[in-house]
Amino acid sequence: MPNNPIIDEIDQVLAKHFGFAEEELDFIINYDIKYRMGLDRSEEA
Repeated sequence: MPNNPIIDEIDQVLAKHFGFAEEELDFIINYDIKYRMGLDRSEEA
């Protein structure tokens, strides 16, 4: 399931506001994909 482009934009704005590095923003986006989209431990690889 692809990310919502509006949420991605919000993440980018917040990352800039809080001074996050590119790696930190990448972590946030990947966290969003893995955990907010409803995957739980039983569904992990």
